[in-house]
Amino acid sequence: MRAFASNWTRPYAMQHPGQPYDIPDFDLLTTILSALTWRQNNGSIRMITDRVGARYYRSLGLAPIWDDGISCALDGVPYTVDPATFWAAGKLYALAQVPAPCAMIDTDFILWSDLRDRLAHSALTVIHREELASEIYPAPSAFALSAQYTFPSGWDWTTPACNTAFTWFGDEALRRAYLAEAFDFIRAARGRDSLIYMVFAEQRLLAMCAEERGVRIDVLASLEQLFHPTQRAFTHLWGFKQALSEDRTLRVAFCRRCARRIARDFPDYRDLCAAVPSLRSYF
Repeated sequence: MRAFASNWTRPYAMQHPGQPYDIPDFDLLTTILSALTWRQNNGSIRMITDRVGARYYRSLGLAPIWDDGISCALDGVPYTVDPATFWAAGKLYALAQVPAPCAMIDTDFILWSDLRDRLAHSALTVIHREELASEIYPAPSAFALSAQYTFPSGWDWTTPACNTAFTWFGDEALRRAYLAEAFDFIRAARGRDSLIYMVFAEQRLLAMCAEERGVRIDVLASLEQLFHPTQRAFTHLWGFKQALSEDRTLRVAFCRRCARRIARDFPDYRDLCAAVPSLRSYF
């Protein structure tokens, strides 16, 4: 099965003006494990980034991590897309490069299991659905949009959103419709909020678009299963990144654990990863 990860570096450049591009050690290790575990269990994977990202990965010697190569297609993200408001827009522009069937995987998401049978007949699979907390998924009136834009009349604004850190697109028509609606919304946006616009374009819009088209939304886990101690199918760093950034002891322990997993499960890549300056001490 075909998959891709993405890394659009323009948001980093906006947040760190004049600084060279860099990825924290814990984030780099999960990026590596994410790609290698997908390859081990499910198929091929590509990194879709821009020239800055590609140069960074290659400078560290990490290009072999992605067996389907590194693409600089995100150089084509229009400069009218605000990196502060649509900080994850690179995912959508990367998805535009890969026809269905395909998996879209965040670099901080590690899938530990073989999903080939489970995904074979799925038109759309996401990690889980998300409840519509008003501060994250507000009413349509919260958005400042171009006067020429109107939300599609067929959307059900009560349907739970989709968490898209892992998303399987088995239906090409849905992939195309989702991207068309998302790009229309991004172009119409006039507000500048770092949360509600991006999660709408990426997660809530997908759910409404799928349901409007009669596409069943499958999930890897229910909300009840998500944080259950027996959940071993996947790891999603997401909010844990803040704790890792602030707690040096926690960060070192996590990185050493990731390094041990790489050395155990992917011994052919141990030396490659150990050669990365920021990771060397963990191996």
